[in-house]
Amino acid sequence: MDQLPWLDYTGQTTQELLACGETHRVDSVVDAFDEAIGNKDPLATTIEERVVLAVEALEREVNNGGFHQFFTNSSCEYVPAIVDSLHAIGAAAAAELTADAIAALRLDELTADAVLDAVETGIDEKDEAMLEALDLCDQRYYEEVGDLSQELFAFIRTHAAHIRI
Repeated sequence: MDQLPWLDYTGQTTQELLACGETHRVDSVVDAFDEAIGNKDPLATTIEERVVLAVEALEREVNNGGFHQFFTNSSCEYVPAIVDSLHAIGAAAAAELTADAIAALRLDELTADAVLDAVETGIDEKDEAMLEALDLCDQRYYEEVGDLSQELFAFIRTHAAHIRI
């Protein structure tokens, strides 16, 4: 079978995007949901929509630059919710691994600002233990997790009534 085509988001509704799961690459459909939800007022998003945003931020950042990138880019806003979000989509192994990466930061509180400060301090002070732990988590993520689009698409399908685009 030929590889399915990529889907670009062009204003489709939730139901239209779900239907594309049969005709287009699932990762592109999930990406379209992420784009559509990301265009909404953050105060108007549902819990389920925030799960999509958090998981997609993790996927995008870790696959492009590791947990370090997830922790230092604007995506760090999702760190406090990411482990619960991964559990919500049924990705227990990814949740455990992500919890390990967060634990490597040795935080007193789990906020976006605390995460950013911990990573920046760790880099500035060349905290080898933290940097090695994050590198190990990156490698484990690439080997054990890789892509969560199938799990996230199943979550979106199950919770479609709460995902309004």
